[in-house]
Amino acid sequence: MANINLDLLSTMEQRAAQAALKALAEYTAAIQAHLEAKAAERDYDSIQSAVSYRGDPNGQFAAEAEALFVWRSAVWTYATAELDKVTTGQRTQPGIEEFVGELPAFVWP
Repeated sequence: MANINLDLLSTMEQRAAQAALKALAEYTAAIQAHLEAKAAERDYDSIQSAVSYRGDPNGQFAAEAEALFVWRSAVWTYATAELDKVTTGQRTQPGIEEFVGELPAFVWP
């Protein structure tokens, strides 16, 4: 029976876990930047600021806010499900730009 260095195995597992966390952080940052860029198209300070206009008396602001709110949810729902598939080996890890390209599309109201 081969001798297995448990310290080495533990270190390899730790490195793999750290690499996975780093990759997840990179995807999360790219997705958030995508959301922020969309809100900035209409001069909102952020996606959070934009969705705060839901129910606003200004009909245009309210419509944009509602659309961004629904879209943001769809984006994170999709991203979470697909990144879970990567984690569990159900799909290969796409490039970040490729993955952002897969996210649900947005059309301004």
